[in-house]
Amino acid sequence: MANPNFIDYVKINCRSGSGGSGSWSLFRDKLNSKGGPDGGDGGAGGSVILRGNEQLWTLLHLKYKKHVICDNGTNGGKGRKTGKRGADQILDVPLGTVAKDPETGEVLFEITKDNQTEVLLKGGRGGLGNWNFKSSVNQTPRYAQPGEDGLDEWKVLELKVLADVGLVGFPNAGKSTLLSVVSAAKPEIADYPFTTLVPNLGIVKYHDYQSFVMADIPGIIEGASEGKGLGYRFLRHIERNSILLFLVPADSDDIVKEYGVLLAELKQYNPEMLFKDRVLAISKSDMLDEELTNEIQATLPQDLKTVFISSVTGQNIPELKDQLWKMLH
Repeated sequence: MANPNFIDYVKINCRSGSGGSGSWSLFRDKLNSKGGPDGGDGGAGGSVILRGNEQLWTLLHLKYKKHVICDNGTNGGKGRKTGKRGADQILDVPLGTVAKDPETGEVLFEITKDNQTEVLLKGGRGGLGNWNFKSSVNQTPRYAQPGEDGLDEWKVLELKVLADVGLVGFPNAGKSTLLSVVSAAKPEIADYPFTTLVPNLGIVKYHDYQSFVMADIPGIIEGASEGKGLGYRFLRHIERNSILLFLVPADSDDIVKEYGVLLAELKQYNPEMLFKDRVLAISKSDMLDEELTNEIQATLPQDLKTVFISSVTGQNIPELKDQLWKMLH
C-alpha cells in the first residue's frame, strides 16, 4: 500500500486580507480650532506566505487545510495614527515545494532553502490618510484613500523531492533493494511491480563521515510521460536530482533498449533532464560470468559510465558509491 503520510500535491484556496481605509481627520484642540489634516494611513492586509522548513518532507499537514484566510488591516485614525496591519498566514513547507497557478500551470516560485520565505498571495495595501494629500493649494483635504481589497485565489503546491542521486528504472529493477543496501532506509521490497508507490530517501554514508542523499523513485513504464501507470505522477521528483542513476537488471531482454525507453520518457517529460549527469548500473550482475559481462559491456554506449552491481552479494557497490561521489564533487 502507498504510504498515506506522503502527500506531494495540494490545492488550497488563499484569501489575503484587505487593507484598512485611510482616515480623514482635522486636528482640533482647545487652542486650535482650525488645525491641518492629521488622518492616518490604513494598515495593510495580511499576506499568505510560504516558508521553507527542512524538517518537513511531505505536504500532509496542508492536505485538509483547504482555505487559508488572512486578517484585514484596520483603518487609520486621527493624529496620523496608522492602522494595525493584518496578520499574515505563514505556511511551512518542505524544501523542493513549487507554487503554481492552477489555471495556467505557471510556476510562481520554488522553495529550496530552509527559512526561505516567498509571498504566495499579497495582502491589500492600506489607504492613505488625508494628511498625505495636503498641498499649497489644498490645505485641508477632506478625503482619504480606501483600502485595497484582498485577493481570493486558488494555488497549487507541488513537492519535488530534493536528492543528490535519483534512481531511475522500470518496476522490479532492484531500486529499493539497492537503496536498502547503501543506506539505512527500509523501503518495502517485494517481487511484483510497483512495490514502491512513493519516493523513498536514504542517506548514503561515504568515507570520513561524509554522505549524500539517494532517492528511490517509483518505477517508470513506457508511456509514463503521457500519463500511463504511476510514473507520470513521480517524474517531477527526478527533476530535482543532481545525478540520475539508471538501473537495468542483467536479466533484461534488451538492456540497451530498456535504457533507451527510460531516457525517452525523461526527454518527453522534460528535455532539460538529459543534461544531468548519468550513470548506468546493471543490477543482479551476480548472475553473469565474465564472458557475459564483456558481451553486455560491448553493446552499451561507450560514453556512458557503467557499473555492474549486485545488491545481494555487494558486488561493485563500493565502486558505485565512489563513482557517484566523484561526479557529485
